Amino acid sequence: MKRSAAKVLREYGPFPGIDKVGGVTYDGQRVWFASGDKLNALDPESGKLVRSVDLAAHAGTAFDGQYLFQIAEDRIHKIDPESGRVLATIPAPGGGGDSGLAWAEGSLWVGEYRQRKIHRIDPQTGAILSTIEFNRFVTGVSWIDGELWHATWEGDESDVRHVDPHTGEVLERIEMPEGMGVSGLESDGGGRFFCGGGNSGKVRVILRPK
Repeated sequence: MKRSAAKVLREYGPFPGIDKVGGVTYDGQRVWFASGDKLNALDPESGKLVRSVDLAAHAGTAFDGQYLFQIAEDRIHKIDPESGRVLATIPAPGGGGDSGLAWAEGSLWVGEYRQRKIHRIDPQTGAILSTIEFNRFVTGVSWIDGELWHATWEGDESDVRHVDPHTGEVLERIEMPEGMGVSGLESDGGGRFFCGGGNSGKVRVILRPK
């Protein structure tokens, strides 16, 4: 297993009126992040908030190329990013203990925090299609170039892990500096990860190893 120290490239925030960052996703232009009662859009170039949508946004956030998906307590909402309207709702597999959320291969991948699991679910019905078990609390979840990555956060220790999507084996670890937890995770499609910073109210950018 490869291990490396995270290289923090940039920090955004904290932002006025936002004291917690949960899920994070990227639509190719804007970084969206959950902050409890709002879903916020951030311009990664300027670092400015360009939009906020009033809706329950407690944990993981994902983007399927057209729609946003947001964990709100024990539900997952499908959201039109232009209007901010909730178009559909499915049950979350952890019943309120869910954390990370990612879109890949036509499915939603949902982290169940304290159960140390990632579920692949049907985005239409919420039915669980498969489950992977891990040995650490799961926070953010991301797919990039056919690779499954997830964040962990226990106590003061947090890292980002490349894992085998079939066995859960850890292939690579990026260890965050002390005091920097990762609550949400999303790749920019290239060499960077956007990381939710939990109670710091920040979004951080770290280098994705080659």
